[in-house]
Amino acid sequence: MTVDLRAPLQFVKGIGPRRAADLAGAGLHVLEDLLLRLPRRYDDREHVRPIAELRAGAATSVVGGVLSAGERRTQRRGFRIFEAIVGDASGQVRAVFFNQSFLSDILVPHRQVALFGTVEYGRTGGGLRFTNPEYEVLAGDASDEGDQRVHTGRIVPIYERVGSVTPKMMRRVLHACLERLPPDVGDPLPEEVRRRCGLLERRTALVQAHFPASGTPLEDLNSYRSAAQRRLIFEEFFVFQLGLALKRRETDTVRKPHEIVVDDRIRRAALDVLPFRLTGHQRQALKEIVDDLRREQPMNRLLQGDVGSGKTIVALLAALVAMENGLQAAFMAPTELLAEQHFLNIARLLEPSRFEPVLLTGTLGAKERRTAWERLAAGSAQLAVGTHALVQESVRFNRLGFAIIDEQHRFGVIQRATLRRKGLQPDVLVMTATPIPRTLALTAYGDLDVSVIRELPPGRQPVATRVASEERRAEIYRFVQHELSAGRQAYVVYPLVEESEKVDLKAATEMAHHLEKDVFPDLRVGLVHGRLGSGERETIMRAFAAGEIDLLVATTVIEVGVDVANASVMLIEHAERFGLAQLHQLRGRVGRGTHRAHCILLHGVRLTAAARARLAAVNATTDGFEIAERDLEIRGPGDFVGTRQSGLPTLRTGDLLRDHRVMEDARQAVHAWLAEQPPRATLDAAVAGWSERFHLVEVG
Repeated sequence: MTVDLRAPLQFVKGIGPRRAADLAGAGLHVLEDLLLRLPRRYDDREHVRPIAELRAGAATSVVGGVLSAGERRTQRRGFRIFEAIVGDASGQVRAVFFNQSFLSDILVPHRQVALFGTVEYGRTGGGLRFTNPEYEVLAGDASDEGDQRVHTGRIVPIYERVGSVTPKMMRRVLHACLERLPPDVGDPLPEEVRRRCGLLERRTALVQAHFPASGTPLEDLNSYRSAAQRRLIFEEFFVFQLGLALKRRETDTVRKPHEIVVDDRIRRAALDVLPFRLTGHQRQALKEIVDDLRREQPMNRLLQGDVGSGKTIVALLAALVAMENGLQAAFMAPTELLAEQHFLNIARLLEPSRFEPVLLTGTLGAKERRTAWERLAAGSAQLAVGTHALVQESVRFNRLGFAIIDEQHRFGVIQRATLRRKGLQPDVLVMTATPIPRTLALTAYGDLDVSVIRELPPGRQPVATRVASEERRAEIYRFVQHELSAGRQAYVVYPLVEESEKVDLKAATEMAHHLEKDVFPDLRVGLVHGRLGSGERETIMRAFAAGEIDLLVATTVIEVGVDVANASVMLIEHAERFGLAQLHQLRGRVGRGTHRAHCILLHGVRLTAAARARLAAVNATTDGFEIAERDLEIRGPGDFVGTRQSGLPTLRTGDLLRDHRVMEDARQAVHAWLAEQPPRATLDAAVAGWSERFHLVEVG
């Protein structure tokens, strides 16, 4: 009897309702989901060594019975050693585990076990031993003997444990299901694409990805380069890229109900508000955006650039083109503070023009909010700057034709789509100051046109970065004092982590008091944090910008978004608690004037490996695009932009970093196949599961 790939897991033999609930928590609902969850690694138990032939320094597998086991204390307080003696027909070997008392109930005498690891000589003698090896119980009694061919004598898949479902259970269930696969398992890859790319049939790939044939190179398997693994990864990427291509094709069929023209009058209006000469990259980005505005189809473009690269002025000039054509524009920022800052800057820049922006945020007074609504609905206000308050049902636009979404990864799919629906098929420009690595640009932003600003404006000097331990605090304070005495200003930034907000806020408040009273008694110290009202916050930041505050203590990244040309020092406390992109963005807040700027990353004495890697990366380069690539390597794609909000695909088989070349191959294969104009039925079959699998990928 064959199995059904769409069968709910609770009805699959060996799983049942309780284990199915655990698997559902990991996004596994039907048998196909389980089959497409590849092993995390593979062990070579095909060539299990007799214990007598073990050699020091070699990574190897042994299979034997537990002869004795027990735990012993050491002279180190709280440190225990669990030791098992495992034997086969040829000899015995010790397996030593540190602080793993629970093994007393697992590695018990008479159980058959497999050990995998590197053997070495113990420091205190006693011959060869395994230290903290991977282990698996193979049999505890005669009832387990029947499926040993699944667990030993072959290349064995090792799965990630999911709740109550152990790797051994997963292996047993999958082996039984794969033996009962129907001849036709359904294939989302068109036959001609599979043949052209030299890929295995799907059924063969599923079997060999879980239980590889004898002789398959272990190195290929553990780097996910085997023919079976590559076939399944390519399949997932092909379906994803096909969905993006079809979304793009659908977008290109939409027509705007209005026309945008650019003439000499509009060019003069743009020059009137331009405060400086644009860089080459800014001019190119503006040209690409304006060319899109003039097309019949709505624009869907990503503008990415480093901190301080001048994205806002480019977006504003594009908005001015839309407004000069009788349309309204909306500028949506992720926080009230950023919205307020954008509003002030935009209002100042638009003073020479005939347009006046309105601000719309959640904490705006009822009367001001109502006035803004009325002006937008009547069309007397041509530009709205605000937060997600712009997408509330009560907000009505008269002729919204251009939407700008700043730091777009902080907005959910629904918010972005709602803003678009409020307009007349508006052109959409999404912006980010977190440069997107090419790997992600092909995925989360694959249906967008991309403009990049890599140049910094003239006169911007690289910021000197220094990593220092808490032990050098006094030296750092002397340096800050030197800069402030020279007439410069400085930021001191504290992390503000949601789960410890009260503690962090108290620490920042106490630090501001300590700096003012004990460290810099002759200087003016200010404190700004998220719990201040927007008016009070604005007053403090205005005072800092005006030079009335020498040193500003702040608790979050966003709250130091004010640009102060005279600020030459960014001191980041507990720098190890910030993300790499956050550290880089904070650093970009200084160095905006003519003075040499410094960013000091002050960290605790003990650092995790990940924290050390982040600090080393930000210290090594000031190029935001290089940092983005490094950030992606350290954190992984899921954490880089926040999968749920970003539109990043939730992948089952592929990995965006490891398999980026396969993603590129899949993208090229999709465009080549679509160029051949496949029959509608074939197209429908190929994209049938796309909406279900990748529903996160929507507007921008």
